[in-house]
Amino acid sequence: MADIIQLLPDHVANQIAAGEVVQRPASVVKELLENAIDAGSDVVKLIIKDGGKALIQVIDNGIGMSTTDARLSFERHATSKITCAEDLFNLSTKGFRGEALASIAAIAHVELLTKTETDEIGVQLKIEGSKIINQDPIVTPKGTSLCVKNLFFNIPARRNFLKSNQVEFRHITDEFHRVALAHPTIEFHFYNNGSEIFNLPKSNYRQRIVNIFGGKTNEKLVPVIEETQVLKISGFITKPEFAKKSRGEQFFFVNNRFIKSPYLHHAVVSAFEGLIRSDNHPGYFLYLDVDPASIDINIHPTKTEIKFDDEHTLYALLRSAIKHALGQFNVVPALDFEQDQNLETPYNYKSKIAEVPRVTVNPTFNPFADDTPKATRVPIYEKQSAKGWENMFVGLESKVGKERDFSSVSFESETITGSIFNNEPEVDHVSTTLQLKRKYIITTIKSGMVIIDQSRAHQRVLYENFLKNITVKEAVSQQLLFPISLSFSKSDIAIINEIKDSLLTLGFAFDTVEDDSIEISGVPIMVPESEVGMVLDQLIADYQLDAPEDSFSQSDIVSKTLCKTLAVKTGEQLDSESQLALVNDLFACKEYKISPFNKPIYITMTGDDIDKKFF
Repeated sequence: MADIIQLLPDHVANQIAAGEVVQRPASVVKELLENAIDAGSDVVKLIIKDGGKALIQVIDNGIGMSTTDARLSFERHATSKITCAEDLFNLSTKGFRGEALASIAAIAHVELLTKTETDEIGVQLKIEGSKIINQDPIVTPKGTSLCVKNLFFNIPARRNFLKSNQVEFRHITDEFHRVALAHPTIEFHFYNNGSEIFNLPKSNYRQRIVNIFGGKTNEKLVPVIEETQVLKISGFITKPEFAKKSRGEQFFFVNNRFIKSPYLHHAVVSAFEGLIRSDNHPGYFLYLDVDPASIDINIHPTKTEIKFDDEHTLYALLRSAIKHALGQFNVVPALDFEQDQNLETPYNYKSKIAEVPRVTVNPTFNPFADDTPKATRVPIYEKQSAKGWENMFVGLESKVGKERDFSSVSFESETITGSIFNNEPEVDHVSTTLQLKRKYIITTIKSGMVIIDQSRAHQRVLYENFLKNITVKEAVSQQLLFPISLSFSKSDIAIINEIKDSLLTLGFAFDTVEDDSIEISGVPIMVPESEVGMVLDQLIADYQLDAPEDSFSQSDIVSKTLCKTLAVKTGEQLDSESQLALVNDLFACKEYKISPFNKPIYITMTGDDIDKKFF
């Protein structure tokens, strides 16, 4: 039998590695920013076009590379971060695998300009699909400029899987946030399609958070500080009243590296237990410093997952530190049983002079006078005799006529438009309903009964109404006497701008939309004024998860979010009129069998099914 195992060519191996390292343009941004930080830069610029599909460029003022290093940096497993296997367990740098640049160069057009401080001129490299096209000396400032164009140009299938420019830009922004928050001492600039998005000067952690997420974020932050022999915790958590529906502002950094850890996230959530609702999520920016030898960051190609030696200890310390911070800064409500509030002097009376009490005497007071109030006679209504009741109708014959011929009376015929169920009559004539466990509405039909989930039924009714308003653009807006001002991060404002047209057709009215705040002067009739902030938070969270590609998907997401937020919830008591109206509105919908989230709305039980229960 002939030998069938062979070594893959380098360009094929690089493309396979690119499948692990480069998932989307945001992956390239992450690798290039981390390389710039490892190069000792204090000023980093990020430039992107068309969501990173056309251009990703990172410029830094780091140590740069020599001509030999520039050529070797694009070879597989070529790195300056480690020299032996033991170094993997004592890492203090970002990139160390030596696959990032080789993988990027295999699937894009790459141009590199770099120069060290000691060299007089730098070097320019042009690479297309792992092939070096050109290498020339060039005059360039100290540092490195790496330009990535036409990502996945030689893998059309991978390029077709990329999302829209807005979605890819959002992922790039998330990666930029993670790197910028971990390194506040580095100056960052971010440009998208020629416009400046972020200009972050050198600062501390708190100022960097405020510069990214808006000036009003400062009042939401509660500092967390704890230092032990095992772990050093620093950073901030948001106050419980600012918890959101989305999980956007949640960041863990271990040794200045962003990580994802559901286990540590649970520790934070458990510390907020009892302070926030179960469906809300707290925000946090937590920086953990641990011994590099006690963690393993080489368990995933993206290096966002870390394995700890003793997770249980970290869990307990983190939970305790957050609880201590919440109590120390009077975030947790508390009662002081040692202080008597009756002995406290009100603020308005502190500067007043004590007045001498005066005694007054009533000279007309007579202790022997009879001042007992006279009893008032309460009329007693007794049952009267029913004798002579027929006299009440005397004379009515002359008013209405003595005789009435009903032979010519005609009745309106009820229009029958069709059957809701198979061989079942319509339900719009139902006059009696019953609510069960504040969750289900039961009504009768000819063959039995219908059990309806009230929340899902209301979701379907609201969903079709909102979708119709967006399509027809005839929604009614309720103008507010005092406009509502809400603060959001720049990324959230970008999402609101994307869906602004859909919100306007629903009845929202925006006075101003700035970089970190919006002012709303009108809301749809079905949206309570007190829930506008919650509705927009939920809308932003759902929009980030679904990432629509066209206007219909955008309208669908907006309608689903509003119907889910505003629908009647399980546990709400409905009166008989509301129950009947909900039943009628449900069966007037185009699709009344399933909810907008593809769940059944009702079930039917025929008379035979009920009879079988008694056998």
